[in-house]
Amino acid sequence: MYKNYLKVAWRNLLKNKAFSFINILGLAIGLSGFILITLYVVDELSFDRFNSNADRIYRVDGDIAFGGNELKLAVAPDPMGATLKKDYPQVEEYVRFYRNGSKTIQKGEEYIIEHEVAYADSTLFNVFTLPAIAGDTKTALNEPNTVVITASTALKYFSTTDAVGKTLLVDKNPFKVTAVIRDIPKHSHFRFNMFFSMDNADYQWGNYLSNNHNTYILLKEGTDYKIFEKNFDAIIEKYIFPQAQQFMQISSMKEFEKAGNRLQYELTPLTKIHLNSDRMAELGANGDMRYVLLFSVVAIIILLLACINFMNLSTARSANRAREVGIRKVLGTDKKNLVTQFLAESILTTALGLLLAIGTAILALPLFNEIAAKELTISEIFKPYFIGFLISIPIVVGIIAGSYPAFFLARFQPIKVLKANSGSSATRKSRIRSGLVVIQFTMSVLLIICTIVVYQQLHFIQTQKLGFNKDQVLVIDGTGELGTNAEAFKNEMLKLPQVVSGTFSGYLPVNSSARSDHSFSKEAVMTPENGFNMQNWEVDESYVPTMGMEMVAGRNFSKDFPGDSSAIIINETTARLLGYTNSIGQKIYWGDNGPSDIKAMEIIGVVKNFHFESIRQQVGPLSLVLGRNTWTASFKLKPGNTSDVVQKAEELFKSMARGIPFSYRFLDQAFDQMYRTEQRFGIIVMTFSILAIFIACLGLFGLAAYMAEQRTKEIGIRKVLGASVTSITQLLSRDFILLVILSSLIAFPLAWWAMHSWLQDFSIRVDIK
Repeated sequence: MYKNYLKVAWRNLLKNKAFSFINILGLAIGLSGFILITLYVVDELSFDRFNSNADRIYRVDGDIAFGGNELKLAVAPDPMGATLKKDYPQVEEYVRFYRNGSKTIQKGEEYIIEHEVAYADSTLFNVFTLPAIAGDTKTALNEPNTVVITASTALKYFSTTDAVGKTLLVDKNPFKVTAVIRDIPKHSHFRFNMFFSMDNADYQWGNYLSNNHNTYILLKEGTDYKIFEKNFDAIIEKYIFPQAQQFMQISSMKEFEKAGNRLQYELTPLTKIHLNSDRMAELGANGDMRYVLLFSVVAIIILLLACINFMNLSTARSANRAREVGIRKVLGTDKKNLVTQFLAESILTTALGLLLAIGTAILALPLFNEIAAKELTISEIFKPYFIGFLISIPIVVGIIAGSYPAFFLARFQPIKVLKANSGSSATRKSRIRSGLVVIQFTMSVLLIICTIVVYQQLHFIQTQKLGFNKDQVLVIDGTGELGTNAEAFKNEMLKLPQVVSGTFSGYLPVNSSARSDHSFSKEAVMTPENGFNMQNWEVDESYVPTMGMEMVAGRNFSKDFPGDSSAIIINETTARLLGYTNSIGQKIYWGDNGPSDIKAMEIIGVVKNFHFESIRQQVGPLSLVLGRNTWTASFKLKPGNTSDVVQKAEELFKSMARGIPFSYRFLDQAFDQMYRTEQRFGIIVMTFSILAIFIACLGLFGLAAYMAEQRTKEIGIRKVLGASVTSITQLLSRDFILLVILSSLIAFPLAWWAMHSWLQDFSIRVDIK
């Protein structure tokens, strides 16, 4: 029987080739988009789940508000992990990561800069599942000057994974390779290539007030992490508060909180970090659950559009199938068998569309990977769980798309349809079909508006005045390797005719996970009322003009003023925070390690606010102090050919730091990297919006063509009576235009609400009018 259903279904597809082509093409486009987005969503949701104890691993995060500056940190104090394990039996193990920049590895005469490196505790492999290829991970990081490397790193430096016992020269210091582990899976929120023993980290240990370590704990089975979080209050009172009293005049944590401050710690489940965490000092660029949900919605919309196309075209063809249904019923076919027949046609059509969709998805996968910054492979499509998912698509989609046409056609009465008297049914089906067209174009218009707003916001970010000039600024990394030649390198660069100015600095006005805040106060004795946190950057006298920043009060640092070593420049946010009518000449006090460490700094200038973090955040307090941090050099260039400058800079660098790799970038490129997620989001939404619109238009074209075919005689009579092509076109398109207008009226408020919510993540944004 089922074989007969499929045979009849196949004959009907061949009989109506144009109808079948439009249906199959619409389904194929919709399903290919659905498959690609599903792969993306599954990939995003699978992060860190390769760890055998993923459901019991949590990161300790800090929430600090001090003096009006709020910090959401992915790091904790260095003693936190050990303290939690010592004081609470629910903690089975802990591990910390500490990062303080890249490492220079010597390979023969060549020097290679490794960025994905970290110091880690010897307990690393007790918490995370990182299988060893060689060596014993239980003892691998127990001793100083030891390092664990990944398989690809071992091949890179030793041409073999059998590297245990061999030595790496790291920043000119020997480190013994004690274990080689498999490459960290791509679905990990950290992707380090080297783990150095924590014993080698240059750090002032035991400081509960300094948050610089990514700390993870492994809770014992059955422990409710939300209940366990309440123990942090006791940790703060017992360990953090006594240290706070050493440099701040404070009687209790309640006094600290009464002044509007806050100190809290919480746990973030490992499996939620990638999609739900956007804190300072993350170990890598995370995703965003909101985008995953939005892409899921887009995938469902595309699939629904394809299904609606099928419903519309199937019901529109009901007149052609009516006599077939009547004859079948007269011959004794019951309603159940008719429904099964039409569902079989729907499932077969969907299956053919799926085969075409799989081929399209495979061909589009490299381009999709490039747009979405993914590493999806064809093998992902043919994994057992995904094959099961694909097999279910023709059945589920076929039933969804074909259910209404099937039941609609099976409901025809033999006497009425054989007499061709089905006017009432036509009216009813027209209403339903109109409703489906409205839904279809509402979703399409919604996607179009969202795409336009996303594009406008990204363009706005690119052209917004940021408080600094990001154009024509060449950034050369690793100039600290030049040592005593750093100043000579800068001076030689300044002699080039294309170079306007140059500066050394520790930080650039683009997002960086390596920054940390320091404690300042308005008075020599810090209290909860006069203290505040602020970023503090070491710069030289040329930093402000090279970056195109504007002084709104006072002056910049100058070599003509020897006392500038104890001077400070603040931004407008800090000036407002201090509350002085005139900040110039006032003093603020800086000290993180108690009264003996307090330094008085005189404010000599106020720089106009510039965005040094993502535009999603308000500009926070920031200060500049005079220093000689030579790790990064930046040069302002004249407009024109920059390749010559880069070539000469490379020649100079290599002549002064032989063997050290030359690394450069442009500041505007670094700025764009901060918004790659939004850019990818915009491109993906735009691409799939175009697909959705194409599917909707394809269905509308098929529907309009079929309706025109049904009115051939009417059109002929009208033309005989003198009707023009324009008037006939208006007649045929009038109903559809009204439906599109209605769809737009429904979509406008929905789009406004969706985009208004999305734009709230940005401190500066376009206006939706």
